[in-house]
Amino acid sequence: MLPAGEPKFRRRKADRPGEIVEAAMQVFAEKGFAAARLDDIAARAGVSKGGLYLYFDTKDDIFRAVVEQAIAPNVQLARAMLAAHPGPFPDLIRALAAHVGGVIQTTSIGGVAKMVIGEARNFPELARIWHDRLVGPMLDTLAGVIAAAQARGEVRPGDPRAYALQLVAPLLVGVIWRETFAPVGAPAFDLPALIAQHVDTYLGGIAP
Repeated sequence: MLPAGEPKFRRRKADRPGEIVEAAMQVFAEKGFAAARLDDIAARAGVSKGGLYLYFDTKDDIFRAVVEQAIAPNVQLARAMLAAHPGPFPDLIRALAAHVGGVIQTTSIGGVAKMVIGEARNFPELARIWHDRLVGPMLDTLAGVIAAAQARGEVRPGDPRAYALQLVAPLLVGVIWRETFAPVGAPAFDLPALIAQHVDTYLGGIAP
């Protein structure tokens, strides 16, 4: 452990890329991609701007690292949970919802997701990375689980991919509300309660 008052830049070099990624995730969530400056990220991480360049060449590289190191592991864990759980389907969906809710509540992923949605037109590479590494694989895995549940007679006939999107969509709306409207005075939603109510409604709707 560092002595009290020890500056971050005195830590082992091996720690610094992770600290930069965590700082960048927070800065992206707060400021967006266009407005985020490398100076902001370096200051939040406790390194010099020159020190930041020892690990990352561009802001795009830092965003990729945020996706790969700070967000993708949560998605991989959720996909592994889906793959390892044979059923019953309602139990699996409730466990998945609890996992996703925990990630949303304890990380800056909601702010980064809002950033990607808001700035994708000007920075399409953000959306491409987000889709290819996170959204696409997760949606495919979830659709496969739903198709398997349909084969077991636990889910009514229908497009599994559409059912997967129906499960995710209200969660995304809740996150966007929290990140966009609540800060300007709109009544906030209790996200865990919203997720629980949505899951109950969803499971009732797709039951045979």
